[in-house]
Amino acid sequence: MGASEKGPIRLGLIGTGLAVEKLHWPALRRLADRYVVTAFADHSVAQGERFSSYSGVDMAGFTTDHHRLLARDDVDAVLISVPIPSLYEVAQDSLAAGKDVLCEKPAGTDEDQARAFLALEERYPQRTVLIGENYFYRDDIRHARALLDDGAIGKLHLMAWRRARRLVPWEGVFAGTPWRHRPQYRGGVHLDAGVHDIAQIRMLCGDAVRVHGAAQWANSTIEAPSDLTLNLVFACGAIGNYTATYSEIAVPKETEDLRLYGTEGVLVLSGPESERQVTLTRADGSTQTDVFRGIDNGYHAELCNFSDAVRHGEPVVGTVRQSVANMLIVLRALDSAEQDTVMALDDAPPGGGGVPLWRPRGGSGLFDGLPGERSTRTAISTVDRQ
Repeated sequence: MGASEKGPIRLGLIGTGLAVEKLHWPALRRLADRYVVTAFADHSVAQGERFSSYSGVDMAGFTTDHHRLLARDDVDAVLISVPIPSLYEVAQDSLAAGKDVLCEKPAGTDEDQARAFLALEERYPQRTVLIGENYFYRDDIRHARALLDDGAIGKLHLMAWRRARRLVPWEGVFAGTPWRHRPQYRGGVHLDAGVHDIAQIRMLCGDAVRVHGAAQWANSTIEAPSDLTLNLVFACGAIGNYTATYSEIAVPKETEDLRLYGTEGVLVLSGPESERQVTLTRADGSTQTDVFRGIDNGYHAELCNFSDAVRHGEPVVGTVRQSVANMLIVLRALDSAEQDTVMALDDAPPGGGGVPLWRPRGGSGLFDGLPGERSTRTAISTVDRQ
């Protein structure tokens, strides 16, 4: 049965490390009506055995060579979750083998490879390609975007966001991955984790047209900048600042709120992964807070978008172009830091206009059929009128 026919997509996993175990598999196992894993590949036999043990997928489907997986007739599409320096090569192999591709972000190691990824996608227009930027699909971010689209805060004029995390090589967590501490890609953690934040900023503020960046190297455990701060000018006319530090020492807990200031209100995205919050403060000081619990950071919705694109021709939100647009902000910020100048973003990939708002296929709302719950609370004005 081919990928265009009814029935679950027969999925091959290329790479079965932490991202699959912690992020993708929990979503896949809830989508048995859409996906069945028929094969999996990893350079590490032990890693393959670990995946088989918790997933129940038989080791008969395992190989250490992804080319063997791609040669199988019972694989319609692949989920590529390998180290960043290998993403382009494996995606190229997969498309050449006639497979639809869901590939982890970012779309390459630097700007040259990002643009090569764009060209690669153009060579296979009949194939579906989704770059896994899960923040495009996260419920709280999509809800905030819908509020902005509805004019809830009027005209956006300022964005402010600061992140502070400790990043040292602890075993068994993403921060401990050796290739992340000695990255063979530009910008290190800022091109890995940082593009998620840029995706969120672009979802809410639209495309940026100029960036000025500054960087610091203050973490001896990573061979990359630890700190990056960006001043941004957006196409809509708003300005913004984003600062991220990945510290070697312990840092105090911070709220890490993203704040959007408009002419008629303020929107704040906050809270830990277990309880995301979107708070709208109106011009009269009254507030509405939407609380999201049990959401999975967008992986479930991302997989729904991919299957709907493969099966029904639905448009993909996490396109290569969108991933490259995220990357370019980080890469130009690094250029700016090195050259001490403002960098333009007017040569971003074609087909701009910002990130589209994904909605579940066949649903009437933003959250139909998705896991998690949303609750709303309101409060009257408490604004100091001085």
